[in-house]
Amino acid sequence: MTLSGSPYSVPRAARLFLSLGGLLGLLSVAGGALAAHLPDAMFAASSGRALAREAVQMGMWHAPALLAVGILLCVRGRRVPLLLAGAAFALGVVLFSGAVGWTGVTGRHLGPVAPTGGSLLMLAWLLLAVDGLRR
Repeated sequence: MTLSGSPYSVPRAARLFLSLGGLLGLLSVAGGALAAHLPDAMFAASSGRALAREAVQMGMWHAPALLAVGILLCVRGRRVPLLLAGAAFALGVVLFSGAVGWTGVTGRHLGPVAPTGGSLLMLAWLLLAVDGLRR
């Protein structure tokens, strides 16, 4: 893949994170529509719909983060903190949003899955900050 009229090649990792960011945005919008319009019976009794919305919101917040990682990889080149941040964003949002969404629909907790995902998301933000401080 090259940028229009330029011999500049977009790194494979950048394409991956750009694609994941777009896909996560799509899934978050679809999840938001489901959380808003499905009948109450589709959610866990006490606060299932609120948990589903939280899962969707966390996904939507991290879609632009994945896009940013992809763009930064294009601009700065392949850098370990950026690659690790992108991987942590991708895995963290799947674990966190997946576990919180699952709890919202079924009422059953998946143990330490959501906290693990949340920890990965915090690590990803830290890695992004570390990369920003590098020359």
